[in-house]
Amino acid sequence: MNRTRGVFARLAGAWGWGIGQFAGMLLLILAGVLWTRMPDRYGWQVAVTLLVPVLLAICVLELQASTIRALADDEGNRVKMIWGALTLVLWIAIGAAFWIFLDWCDDHIWQWAGYLNSESPAGARSKILTFEHITLWLTWIEWALRWIAMPAKLIVWSVASTQWGWRLPVRRIIRILWNWRWWAFMIPAALLAVALPTHLFAADPKGTVHAQIWSVGLKLACTYLLAMGSWLFALAFCASLFAKQKPALPPEEEFAFAPVRTGPGRDVRSAAEKIPPPIEDQP
Repeated sequence: MNRTRGVFARLAGAWGWGIGQFAGMLLLILAGVLWTRMPDRYGWQVAVTLLVPVLLAICVLELQASTIRALADDEGNRVKMIWGALTLVLWIAIGAAFWIFLDWCDDHIWQWAGYLNSESPAGARSKILTFEHITLWLTWIEWALRWIAMPAKLIVWSVASTQWGWRLPVRRIIRILWNWRWWAFMIPAALLAVALPTHLFAADPKGTVHAQIWSVGLKLACTYLLAMGSWLFALAFCASLFAKQKPALPPEEEFAFAPVRTGPGRDVRSAAEKIPPPIEDQP
């Protein structure tokens, strides 16, 4: 319960960046759609066409890095914003490469299901290890890797690098990745952000054309709100897990020895100067 309150407190403290996520990302998506409609008849139009995606990518990186840093605690050793934002490029590239690999796996699920079914015992092949069951299980595994495992790992590494650059606290990251609470959060988040919108769009369109347009618009709005809300909650929850594992102060900073009855602002030397020197015996 306290952890949930802490997440909501972080979201409330960074409410401006939260609104920026919902409104800013929507504007950037619309700008990307308009970019695909830009003409390229003249040379300056071609130059603008090449420049716009670079500017959009910079805006996305800056927005995400700023939101992460606003939700997380400043432990005093952060890197500059520009370097923290640039580290996100690596994790995006890793995610894109893994996404391509999962697309390749998705294209071979039927082939693997057929092979596993053919190599299964005769009794299990007809009841449990059927082609349909194996195909369904492999599809679930691929979905979990794409929408749960990969985002859960990349979010943790991204939150860390956005704050500390390449001086990553690997032990703290590994402890979060082994924390059951993080995975218990990511599973329902993936169901809300991905599985539920998929079922919304799976229904057959009904009614008039005007009603179908409104229906599609409401579904898109719902999908966007669920995705962005899950994204913000994931960032805030990850930041709270990092805060729980904040490193302790070194012994020399945690325990400081001071003279008895001395406090800040007191000049110990001036008190010592008032002590008269010892009287020496006259010969």
